[in-house]
Amino acid sequence: MPDEPNRRERRRLETREKLYRTALELFARRGYFETTTEDITEAADVGQGTFFNYFPTKAHVLLVLSEKQMKKVSMALQEAEAEDATIRDVLRRFLHRIVEELVSSPALTRSLLTILVAQDDVREIMRNMLALSRGRLARICALGQERGEIRRDRKAGELAMALQRNILGTLLIWAMQSKGNPHAWLESTFEDFWEIARPRQRSGRAKGSGRR
Repeated sequence: MPDEPNRRERRRLETREKLYRTALELFARRGYFETTTEDITEAADVGQGTFFNYFPTKAHVLLVLSEKQMKKVSMALQEAEAEDATIRDVLRRFLHRIVEELVSSPALTRSLLTILVAQDDVREIMRNMLALSRGRLARICALGQERGEIRRDRKAGELAMALQRNILGTLLIWAMQSKGNPHAWLESTFEDFWEIARPRQRSGRAKGSGRR
């Protein structure tokens, strides 16, 4: 039957998503190191061997989150290119959107940050994803510069790096303190970034100093 391969692929994607969502819930509730692959498969109601058909290790579950984040970066770039909103609004929405899964749980955020430091293979993949994401954010910043919405005396890549640093730094501090509204933290983070990125005011001539 011609539809059978498509049906199998849909089932495969559904199972992968189920394992991913179940793992995130357990990481958030119990912590990453306290959760085993057996815990994940049992909670997802699939055979334990099924897990390794989709993920080489438990840490690789979190790479699905990174894939989803990349889609959000691409969405922000598409919004910027469509010119339906200001670059400020595009970047502000992006900042809140990019952390949707993480801000629901400081424990989950701590787990992700721990894996980035501790797992060599995951760290390499994440480093590449961050670089790719930074390239797209730089393109958004460059569009803002072309439209006069972002300062032109800083390289777009530098501004993109600054935004990434601000987001990761805010998540780290918030996850360590485990208190406060994370979106309020992010709003403050964005305002700090925008103070760096916004166009500089040109200083006018002092009154009466021009030629008559």
